[in-house]
Amino acid sequence: MIDPVIFSVNVFGLQLTLHWYGVLVMLGVAVAGWLAEKEVVRRGETGAHVWDAMVWVIPAGVIGARLWYVVNATFGGSRYYLENPGQILNIPQGGLHFFGGLLFGAIALIYYLRRHKLDPWLFLDAIAPAALVGQAVARPANFINQELYGPPTTLPWGIFIDAAHRIGEYADLARYPLETTRFHPTFAYEMLWNFLAAALLLWLGRRYADRLKPASLFGGWLVLAGVGRVLIEFFRPDQPKIADTLISYSALVSFLMAVAGVIVLLARFGKIKIGSFSFPDTYQVAPDASAPAATTPGAKKREREDLSTVRARRASRLKKASRK
Repeated sequence: MIDPVIFSVNVFGLQLTLHWYGVLVMLGVAVAGWLAEKEVVRRGETGAHVWDAMVWVIPAGVIGARLWYVVNATFGGSRYYLENPGQILNIPQGGLHFFGGLLFGAIALIYYLRRHKLDPWLFLDAIAPAALVGQAVARPANFINQELYGPPTTLPWGIFIDAAHRIGEYADLARYPLETTRFHPTFAYEMLWNFLAAALLLWLGRRYADRLKPASLFGGWLVLAGVGRVLIEFFRPDQPKIADTLISYSALVSFLMAVAGVIVLLARFGKIKIGSFSFPDTYQVAPDASAPAATTPGAKKREREDLSTVRARRASRLKKASRK
């Protein structure tokens, strides 16, 4: 097994520890930001907005992810954080929940976009596949921490879990011996699902770039992320269940995500109506003069190349329309 701690040093009496968990989570954030920047630029907007928004999104996401984890555990019957409230701040030990990070991060993102008068659908469509990739990149941290594993399995890819990290009935080493018992790598299943779902959204976004309308990829992301998580929850014995049912709180939220995605797609393509609400037919790109300059390495060159592609595509569509 891999030691969860990369290194630990004492600086003037203060113990500083670097965990794989934190490193991989931040790597996931960086990869997601890089991909989101490329997708935003491909749609004609300034990619630097992605990194500027991160100043708001990352802290809000971490706070939300931790709070959701604590509340989820408490609802599941755990009194650990009620009896040890100081441990709520002990994020390095692990314990961040995707849904909390998603909710609080989305609120911070919408705040930033409204403040700068940017098209939210453009950014939501661009960020959708990036969020899946970022989450997948961070998942190996669960392997290192020996968490988010499933029930025992005899499949060849089953993983070893030591006694200290066994949960529930699996802590009974007489029934589940260390030498022979292996467990489903649930985190790996979710990682693979996320990569495949992201690849599908990226392919659709490029293959049908001239036909997909705003909110289409965001709706697809809600469906894919929701359905995937519902399936994964069946391999998560660690998740608190609702009352005496087999349904976890996370599975319920995931199901509602998928339903919301179906509603968005049906409304987007005119199959149903949501009151007086209507989706825009095209992205609203901010004037170049109001957009901040690109700040990441190579961003200016990428923006020039991608913007020229977008403008050429638009010119081609206008030319075809004028011939009709």
